[in-house]
Amino acid sequence: MTKDKSKSLTLFGFFAITASMVMTVYEYPSFATSKLSAIFFTLLGGIFWFLPTALVSAEMASVDGWNDGGVFGWVGNSLHSKKIGFFALFFQWFQITVGFVTMSYFIIGILSNVFNWPALNNNPVLKFVGVLVIFGIITALQLGGTKYTATIARWGFVIGILLMSVIFFGLAIAYLAQGNPVQIQFSWHALIPDFSKTGTLTIFATFILAFVGVEASASHINELEKPEKNYPLAMIILVILAIVLDAAGGLAVATVIPQKTLSLNGGIYQTFKVLLLHFMPHGTWLLNILVLLITLGVIAEIGSWVVGPSRALQVSTEYGLLPKVFKKTNKHDVPVPILVAQSVMVVIWDAILTFGGGKEGNISFLVATTLTTLLYLVCYFCMYAAYFTLIFKYPNMKRSYNVPGGKFGKIVFAFFGTVTSIFTFVVSFFPPSALPTSAAKHTYLVVLTVCFVIGLIIPIVITSFEKHYTKGVENEIKHLSFEKNNK
Repeated sequence: MTKDKSKSLTLFGFFAITASMVMTVYEYPSFATSKLSAIFFTLLGGIFWFLPTALVSAEMASVDGWNDGGVFGWVGNSLHSKKIGFFALFFQWFQITVGFVTMSYFIIGILSNVFNWPALNNNPVLKFVGVLVIFGIITALQLGGTKYTATIARWGFVIGILLMSVIFFGLAIAYLAQGNPVQIQFSWHALIPDFSKTGTLTIFATFILAFVGVEASASHINELEKPEKNYPLAMIILVILAIVLDAAGGLAVATVIPQKTLSLNGGIYQTFKVLLLHFMPHGTWLLNILVLLITLGVIAEIGSWVVGPSRALQVSTEYGLLPKVFKKTNKHDVPVPILVAQSVMVVIWDAILTFGGGKEGNISFLVATTLTTLLYLVCYFCMYAAYFTLIFKYPNMKRSYNVPGGKFGKIVFAFFGTVTSIFTFVVSFFPPSALPTSAAKHTYLVVLTVCFVIGLIIPIVITSFEKHYTKGVENEIKHLSFEKNNK
């Protein structure tokens, strides 16, 4: 039997794409703000949200006929509504158009330190152009198809995440083993967060957000070798690795850098500088090399997100939910028109974030990042609603993977995932402690609410023109395969 050439992703290649969408070294400083409680929050978020979401994604992706378009296929088929499926997919895609900008900011921050060019990070015009150049180059690299995406993800994950994490943790352990000052208290009392303090719940939301995206690579499942075996295996490995690395990474930063001087944007550079120069006083050249290698992990994350939801959006055009122009692909099966539309959104967000920051706590930036959270959670609400429908209404649907524990286990995992999602959604409306005045907090809530409502309306408006999109091509439009598969 000849090998199916369409199955171009190995277990490791698929795992690398998924891991690069979820795991990033640059988030460690955010985790470090909770000090020793980073362990508590990571375990709580990992067990009660990340693990359920990964397992539920694995089962829904393995249902016969549901692997077309990721969450679009899962939600659309289970709820038997292609519009609701599109809503879930739209929110999954829309949130990352903001994320592209913030990830590019991290790369710009590293480059400004390495090349001693503060203006790159401080001058709005240079920063705006820098984001466009970084995102443009990474997007162009994805035009060659999945094999290039997998290659970038593989090297970015191995070098920018795994290797840098090993070096990072090794230096931190050696530093602490020498008896150098520890910036946090190690005790059972310090392990449990003080929920009486303002901002504690908001910090928990940050940990949950660090895990989002585990389901986004499902649009590549048709290209994965032995998906019925490799998909759930990749998810389980990812859950364990992400929990361990995120907890250890946040703890390492917290023990080395004092909270008062910790920079959320430059915390990794700060920590690497303290650790490396402690052992190599003249090792600035090596420091620059290491932090540049970290950017490979971020580049891999951007590259994986460029094609993941975009490819799924291209599938939705085949069901008449977007104009047929977005159905077009290049010779490598990459949906170029969708990437163009995505790039336009990134330009808009780049302008808003770079030029629209308010004087009081940069309200525009905080609203945009929180809006990302809220929109993504809507996607997860749709996904969990679809999974509960699958459990209770269609338990006999053929699938190659089941969440462990039988029906009871499925209900328990789905329950915890749903409740944690609702909790995170509510907490996201709590004004961050970074806002210094009550007026700023009021503005934050008003702008956030308005933007969120507009975000909810956009996909409704898009799908309202479905008859226009399908005019003249009705016979080419696909229909949900649920009824056929359920017979």
